[in-house]
Amino acid sequence: MLKLPSRLRLENVPEEWVRLEGALRAELAQVGNAAGRSVTLDASGLNDFDSAALSLLLSALRLCGQDGWQLTLQQAPRELRELARVYALEHLFWTDAPAPPEMV
Repeated sequence: MLKLPSRLRLENVPEEWVRLEGALRAELAQVGNAAGRSVTLDASGLNDFDSAALSLLLSALRLCGQDGWQLTLQQAPRELRELARVYALEHLFWTDAPAPPEMV
């Protein structure tokens, strides 16, 4: 399981993405064709973030999805889920989230 850092803000997300992208690629290569095809990010230590954190998570989701992998967040702060809900992204990271309202 990969861990997110304690801080994900606009000023540090680019370097954190470089680190996470490398770790994700290594994890995907190591696990290979394992059953379940799911990668979990532990967000329990994340306590200082802004909307740039969602950008990093979307990039991780896209990277995993390219090869048919599912990305799961574990122990994410309540505030991160609320931020994702505000941006209508909650359903992408939490399976129990309601589908977003249709855009007109």
